Amino acid sequence: MYDLAIIGGGPAGLAAGIYAARANLKTIIVERGLHGGQMQNTLDIENYPGFENVGGPELSEQMYNQALKVGVEWKFGEVQAANLDGQPKTLQLRDGMIEAKSVIIATGAKPRRLGVPGETELAGRGVSYCATCDGAFFEDLDVIVIGGGDSAVKEALFLTRYAKTVTIIHRRDTLRAEAILQDRAYGNPKIRFVWDSLVEKIEGTSKVSGVVVRNLKDDSTRVIPGAGTFIYVGVKPCSDFLIGSGILNEEGYIIPSADMATTIPGVYAAGDVRTTPLRQIVSAAGDGAVAAMYAYEYLETL
Repeated sequence: MYDLAIIGGGPAGLAAGIYAARANLKTIIVERGLHGGQMQNTLDIENYPGFENVGGPELSEQMYNQALKVGVEWKFGEVQAANLDGQPKTLQLRDGMIEAKSVIIATGAKPRRLGVPGETELAGRGVSYCATCDGAFFEDLDVIVIGGGDSAVKEALFLTRYAKTVTIIHRRDTLRAEAILQDRAYGNPKIRFVWDSLVEKIEGTSKVSGVVVRNLKDDSTRVIPGAGTFIYVGVKPCSDFLIGSGILNEEGYIIPSADMATTIPGVYAAGDVRTTPLRQIVSAAGDGAVAAMYAYEYLETL
């Protein structure tokens, strides 16, 4: 029996684990992928205090090693179902069950699909959601980035290290990314912009050859050629295993109180899986610390 089970090993989960273990709670983190979560897909992190620039894999490794050093137990696996009411709380994995007195849900979010013809068929054959992972495959080729927020612009800038040109397609007439990223994008000679446009289809047979876009102002369509299509149109919370639990909103996010508590006693949420105005590593880590502190206080009442 664990004092605390943390679902998810990204920055929120790792921070929660570190704080919980330092409070002498018997703690386990269950993670289905790499430690660090989406940090692993970020080449350069420039806004995490204490580091002018640090690689995502490096920061992930440091957080992970710190968690293990203070006594956090790590379990590779995916929670398929959870019974969170009452005591003990149980997490069902493919290879067994975990019991804990309290739970922090820090499962994060995954890239949202565009939902157009060709996306699923050409996934892994030119359609990607991770420039850091796949950018090197497009050396001296023309590529397309769909989206206008921080993630889209960051990845477009990264792709200029390899690609011949990078075309950003955005449904509005201005970027939504933070100002410093916009300045870098506008000043990069490899980056082009297609404004007020939606992608209606990703073209190609065995691999991506381009996209069909529709202009929202004049309703015209055209084909933009490109060997790769990188999609950054938001994220979807990783919370399917919680459907029916009563703690999700219509979009699948958890709405916790200021202390990260859900409506189920002893269950907390942290990071990108919860409703939050800021989805950053630093804010996720802060969520995790707060959730761990209040989980500790909850356990003191049992």
